[in-house]
Amino acid sequence: MKKDKRNFLISIILILLAIGFTILVKVVDVKQVGVNNTEIGFATINQFVFNSIGVNMIWYHITDWLGLVPIFLVIAYALIGLIQLIKRRSLFKVDKEIIILGFFYIVVISLYLFFEKVIVNYRPILMDGFLEASYPSSHTLMTICLCGSSILINRKIFNNKLTKIINIMSFIIIVITVIGRLISGVHWFTDIIGGIVISSALLMTFKSTIDLIKGDD
Repeated sequence: MKKDKRNFLISIILILLAIGFTILVKVVDVKQVGVNNTEIGFATINQFVFNSIGVNMIWYHITDWLGLVPIFLVIAYALIGLIQLIKRRSLFKVDKEIIILGFFYIVVISLYLFFEKVIVNYRPILMDGFLEASYPSSHTLMTICLCGSSILINRKIFNNKLTKIINIMSFIIIVITVIGRLISGVHWFTDIIGGIVISSALLMTFKSTIDLIKGDD
């Protein structure tokens, strides 16, 4: 019980940190340093990192392709849930962790769509001649959330040699995506940090929830 309370407390702290950091990005050191004079928060550090790293489209394409892996994971768990539903003939008999995972996916996708509409930052470069939303880094957010939740689910309800290999690969993909997205130069530094902080809050909340459910079984 104490562990559950601690986990949820950490989740709340991370959620508040994510909200607070997002607000700070909009109000701290805001300057017109972006492409087409777009306003960027934390302009000094963002401009410094961008000028130091530059643009590397090879890493952009690498991380784009790696972004397909989390999608395959989502499909895999959706199929697992569907198979359980068909075999057990009741939604209530599907593993609770799988059901919660489905809700988690909905929250993550909803948040992604929210930031596509509510623009916090634009990319430091034009993509095919257009300005695109940049905060948080969607690849960072989606990869950490989807691969991270896969690791947690595998440890909770599968935990065999195959899933251990998948977990290692998922972790490697997370690391490569975060670093690769930064050095690709298609995001500001704070876009990457925002993606890490927001996804950490979501993942910790997810972990706290499935830990609580597992404790009830």
